[in-house]
Amino acid sequence: MRFYVVDAFTGDAFAGNPAGVVVLDGPADPGWMQRVAAEMKHSETAFVLPSGDTTGLRWFTPATEVDLCGHATVAATQVLGGEQTYDTRSGLLRCTKHADGWIELDFPADEPRATQDDVSRILPGYTPSYVGRARENLFVELGTAEEVRRAEPDLDALRDTWTGRLVVTAKGSGTDFVSRFFGPGVGVDEDPVTGSAHCCLAPYWSRKLGRTALVGAQVSARGGVVATTVDGDRVRLRGQAVTVVSGELHV
Repeated sequence: MRFYVVDAFTGDAFAGNPAGVVVLDGPADPGWMQRVAAEMKHSETAFVLPSGDTTGLRWFTPATEVDLCGHATVAATQVLGGEQTYDTRSGLLRCTKHADGWIELDFPADEPRATQDDVSRILPGYTPSYVGRARENLFVELGTAEEVRRAEPDLDALRDTWTGRLVVTAKGSGTDFVSRFFGPGVGVDEDPVTGSAHCCLAPYWSRKLGRTALVGAQVSARGGVVATTVDGDRVRLRGQAVTVVSGELHV
């Protein structure tokens, strides 16, 4: 089977978020897929199975299968090209690799709702301006972009929460907003660029800034940029990708 490593949400190699992509030659055992993902050690590995009008797509971190992953979907579309309709645990997802190389994903919106969650143990020393929950993520707005860049969450405290996943964000300078994503609950201490988090970020900042089309920067060490457009209960995510490894999986 063909195997790839693709840097997603970047136009430069060795930036953005690397994902593994395995193009299956038939249905695969989930336990085997999990072992492959653990071997590859990327935050997510995508397993794709083309079949007629749709392509089966599943995402695994080194520790578990997840319901939605943006950057590994960008990576899969970079490998397969053209227009793809993926059959996933989050329903049918339509994605396109355009002639200019940019890849567009059509994902479900996941706007957070405000809560009274106490995040003082997770983010000691910070005073959030907003705390909420999306479907799978704790969601926190901090006062400045610099606070987001400096944030060092207590990962043990985060792991003990209902989700083990955290999005931190603030208004940007040069982009509309900045963010970081931490997911020790799914075996990823920090994800470099997180497409699925922008399903929360885009509607939140769209409502706050009064615009549907926004650009976000994820300010991890590798960093990356995600262009977003809110369209009702959907979010269109756009980014670039670079294929850095291709080869064969022998087992």
